[in-house]
Amino acid sequence: MKKVMTLLLVLLGWMSTTGYAQKPTFAFKDGKFKVVQFTDLHWTPRSPGCAETEATIRAVLKAEQPALAVLSGDVVTDDPAREGWEAVVNLFNELKMPFVVTMGNHDAEYLAKDDIYDFLMQSPYYVGEKGPKDIKGCGNCVLPVQGADGKAEAVLYLLDSNDYQPEKLYGAYDWIHFDQIAWYRDQSARFTQANGGQPLPALAFFHIPLQEYGEIVGDNKTYGTKNEGIAASRLNSGMFTSFIEMQDVMGAFVGHDHDNDYLGINKGILLAFGRVTGKDAYGDLKRGARIIELYEGQRKFNTWITTPDGREATYYYPSGLNSEEEARMTYSPALNVKPTRQGVAYTYYEGDCEKTADIAACRKVKEGTMKNFSIAEAPLEDHFAYEFRTLLRIPQKGVYRFYTYSDDGSVLYIDGQKVVDNDGGHSAARAEGKIALDEGFHEVRLLYFEDYMGQALEVGFCGKDIFETVLPDEMLYLPE
Repeated sequence: MKKVMTLLLVLLGWMSTTGYAQKPTFAFKDGKFKVVQFTDLHWTPRSPGCAETEATIRAVLKAEQPALAVLSGDVVTDDPAREGWEAVVNLFNELKMPFVVTMGNHDAEYLAKDDIYDFLMQSPYYVGEKGPKDIKGCGNCVLPVQGADGKAEAVLYLLDSNDYQPEKLYGAYDWIHFDQIAWYRDQSARFTQANGGQPLPALAFFHIPLQEYGEIVGDNKTYGTKNEGIAASRLNSGMFTSFIEMQDVMGAFVGHDHDNDYLGINKGILLAFGRVTGKDAYGDLKRGARIIELYEGQRKFNTWITTPDGREATYYYPSGLNSEEEARMTYSPALNVKPTRQGVAYTYYEGDCEKTADIAACRKVKEGTMKNFSIAEAPLEDHFAYEFRTLLRIPQKGVYRFYTYSDDGSVLYIDGQKVVDNDGGHSAARAEGKIALDEGFHEVRLLYFEDYMGQALEVGFCGKDIFETVLPDEMLYLPE
């Protein structure tokens, strides 16, 4: 028995020194889990810039104390590459910081991916895997985050977005391949099945942005810096569509474009650039990192940039609101009213309209009240209009996003301000707008008209701590 125990101790010691020690597992702490994304270190061994890059990493980690660091590609980008990787890994080993790496387009130019991951796996603080051998790329892996009951409550997907491909017709950059997507879908389905058929909240990290990053530019939920084009693959891999179909990924986080750090919501999924970290990388942005904080049991997270100078504005998912506008916007004061009856007052019109301004010239047919905004009781199928009036009870001071989904036009006013402009004759379409509101009651006026061929009306909102929903009956009161 003594010999067996001695052999076991020797084996455990060997496992620790050779990277086969038990890797950390992750769990929410006090209902939160914080990830830091360092991207584009462009570590150039023996460059004076490495000292500043290291100082940035140390400052961010000290300030934020995350549970996990993700290095999302272009980590070591010059020779001697092995020396560079040793310096980076030793830094995280010294700080006892669990970390994981996804490949960038430059990493394999200086050291083969297999060799990179063979070396990474020797670190007791490296929590990723080399990934399945039968799919494209290296480092494809999944990290579950446990809840208080020990079961997975969230998932982090790490993907190799690959680097270059030889066919000039397809552009310079490679893409996430179908076998990788199939692997992701299989992992996602397994977690969903284990969770009783409900997809777990998830994040994805990789290096090269998807084409869908271009679709959020100029949207009112998009925030941050865009100082260069989007260097995505010219082919659409279908990765984004799979995120939508599997219903788990809330946000995707990339690097690659050093002068971009913007983020926005596309079809319910946050698409975000990290903040360039490396001194020797091109770009004018202050070096730093992106922070993501998940909430246990919720499809919700906050994200912000941290640099050695401190934190920048916080972006709230899923509302698409941010702390900068919370501080900047002028808040509309609450009305000094105490309504007692819930509901919405309406005036119903009939006549031809091409825009909501034409409602005033239509024939007034009747007035009344209803529980909520609705056109279900309209006697005609076409050529009618409504003016709705109600008092909206706002539960707490904040910035709120409102939307209308209508066929044909609709315009939403709050306290006399035009908040949502969805005017004109059109098929069913959505429009959004933001307003800062004090706690209490606010006057709402909604104009709607139906021209012909189809009718629809829906009115909803969201706040920093309120998931998007149709305006509930209990928040609507009849004007006195």
